[in-house]
Amino acid sequence: MNSSQTNVVDKDKEINHLPILERVKVLRDVIVKGGDEAQKIRRVPDVTIKTLVDAGFFRFALPEELGGENASICETIEIIEAISAIDGSVGWNVMLGSEINAMAAGGMDPKLAKEVYLDNPNVIMCGGGGPGSLPSKAIKQDDGSYKVWGQTTFISGCHNAEWCFMMAPIVENDEPKLDDNGIPIMKMWFLNRSEWEILDTWDVAGLRGSGSHDVVADGALVPERFASVELITVPALYPNPTYRVPVALRLAYNKAAVAIGVARGAIDTFIDIAQNKIPMLSTTTTRERPIAQYRVGEAEAKLRSARAFLMESMRSIEDELNDGLEKPSPHATHIGRLACTYAANASMEVVDKIHNAAGTSGMRMLSPLERKLRDAHGCATHRWVAHPLYQELGKIFLGVETSPEFTGED
Repeated sequence: MNSSQTNVVDKDKEINHLPILERVKVLRDVIVKGGDEAQKIRRVPDVTIKTLVDAGFFRFALPEELGGENASICETIEIIEAISAIDGSVGWNVMLGSEINAMAAGGMDPKLAKEVYLDNPNVIMCGGGGPGSLPSKAIKQDDGSYKVWGQTTFISGCHNAEWCFMMAPIVENDEPKLDDNGIPIMKMWFLNRSEWEILDTWDVAGLRGSGSHDVVADGALVPERFASVELITVPALYPNPTYRVPVALRLAYNKAAVAIGVARGAIDTFIDIAQNKIPMLSTTTTRERPIAQYRVGEAEAKLRSARAFLMESMRSIEDELNDGLEKPSPHATHIGRLACTYAANASMEVVDKIHNAAGTSGMRMLSPLERKLRDAHGCATHRWVAHPLYQELGKIFLGVETSPEFTGED
């Protein structure tokens, strides 16, 4: 470790007593530098992740007994938003790492959880994704352990993770094991870093620096004591309402938080550019041009309304859960998912118009606006906030039968 890295780590230790949003401000230059480098190497640099880990940014959603800060839903959104306003890829990595860390803790045996989280305060997890080109399977061994084969896609932050969750069906005698309804039993398997490899597949435009490569397991060993670990357990073992939010909604509000952060960063960047830029054939700065004034006013209105809708819906859910409900009402859940979908897509529209208003200044590859344009579109294409969800949510409001995903909202 060089001297500059040592100074960063020492600085992190000093700021850990600050409120977490203040820590974001202190580490702004670190996030900017890491985000710039991430565009080149297509993942967030190790030193940036180390700095963020030391400052608690992958643990804030964990319960206090596991070394976390027990952040609420709205606090979580604010933290992810603040980092993403500086850089979308760094924000995405913090979002995914903190999200999976907390979700895994929710159903993990408390003794095992203390081993996983307290014995290694710097632990980061990754996982989820979609099916890869290799068929997946998990086979139970004579000693109670399992071996897992498969490939999964879009594993953001995999280079810095110690554990990865990979979905695979349990197979017995070369046939999938079925549940009582005749459906193959699928499980998210908890794989240690020594048991999987990274395939270099992430070469994209939006969220380019998120390192969302494929992960491959070839007979990965899952010891018996880890075979019971689940990524998704609702309700979980902790009282924080966050642990009783339906999984689809939890995955959605975190993605929406990145999107609104990217849009906020785009507006702020444009305002900075507009102070001094004099467009071609003009005698005044951009900030004095009516079209720029119109676009900023329009963008602020749309982004603030989207954010307000998101926060209002999440507070309503927290209120229901704090009042004793085991899980949010279907109505509150549907409104929450609608708010998340709107937040991501409205943010994309905001960045589109702001980028256009900047002219060629926004087109240049070195422009922060160019990156924010790509990142805004990357956020809005994510499965949990993408625009096709409007149709499914519209069906609910119209009383039309919808897909199984929305039945009961578990």
